[in-house]
Amino acid sequence: MAGTNRSKADLAAALPAGPAVVLVQPQLAENVGAVARAMANFGLTELRVVKGRADIGSETARAFAAGAHHVLDAAQAFETLEDAVADLTLLFATTARERGQFKPVDTPEQAAVRLAAHAGRAGVLFGRERAGLENDEVARAGRIVTFPVNPAYASLNLAQAVLLVGYEWFKAATGGAPAFDAARRSPDATETEKLALFRHLEGELDETGFFRSEDKRAIMIRNLRNMIHRMEPTRQDLQTLHGAVAALSEGRPGPGGRPRKLLKPAAEE
Repeated sequence: MAGTNRSKADLAAALPAGPAVVLVQPQLAENVGAVARAMANFGLTELRVVKGRADIGSETARAFAAGAHHVLDAAQAFETLEDAVADLTLLFATTARERGQFKPVDTPEQAAVRLAAHAGRAGVLFGRERAGLENDEVARAGRIVTFPVNPAYASLNLAQAVLLVGYEWFKAATGGAPAFDAARRSPDATETEKLALFRHLEGELDETGFFRSEDKRAIMIRNLRNMIHRMEPTRQDLQTLHGAVAALSEGRPGPGGRPRKLLKPAAEE
C-alpha cells in the first residue's frame, strides 16, 4: 500500500503512548480512514469513535487508511462522549471558533508539548465534519487547541486537523530530527583545493578576455570566488568544475563534431 514500508521499524512501539484521538460522530467512512492514515504517519495508535454514521470497519474506511489498518482494527466505538473520555486525565478540544468559554487556548505546538510531557492518559477531541464540536462538548475539555489559519477560511478537513496535531506531537516526542540525512559522498574541499580552482578558472577567463574592464577585475574575481564559497563545495564538486572549465577553454568538439564556442566576455556595465 502507498505510504507503507514493511522493511522499516515502526517507531510507534518505541515512543511513549500518544494521545487518544477521539472523533465525535464522524459522518463519512472515508474521513475515518484518512484519520487513521494521518495517525499512523506520526505514531498515534489509539482511535476512539463516538457513535456516528461512519462505518469504521467498512472497506471504504480501509481503502482511505492506505495501509494503516492496525489503527482501524484497534479502534474503539463508544455510545457517548462521556464514556469515550472517562479514563483521560488531560483532554483538549479542537475548535476554530471562540466559544465564549474561559479556558486555556493552545496552538498545536504548545498542546503537543503538554501532551508529550503528560504522565497520565491524554486525548484530543475532534468534531463533526460539517459543524465541529458543540459547545457542551468543548466544555468537557480542560484546554482548547486551535490552529493558526486564515480566519476567512478556517475550516479544516477532519484528517487535516488530526494530522496537524499528530505532526506536532511526534516532533515533541522525538525531538523533531529529520527522518534521514543526505550524507555527503565526497569530503569537503580544502582551501588549497579551492584556490587551485580559482586560479584555473580565472586564468582561463583571462585568456578569453572575460575581464574586459581592469577597474572591475578585482570585484568580479571576488564575486566569482564568493559564489563558489557559498556552494560549500566538496572535492568532487571541484573536480567537476575543473573539468567543465577545461572543456570550455579547450573548445572540445560537441555533438556532430562541431567545435564548442569559447567562453564569451562579460558585457560592459
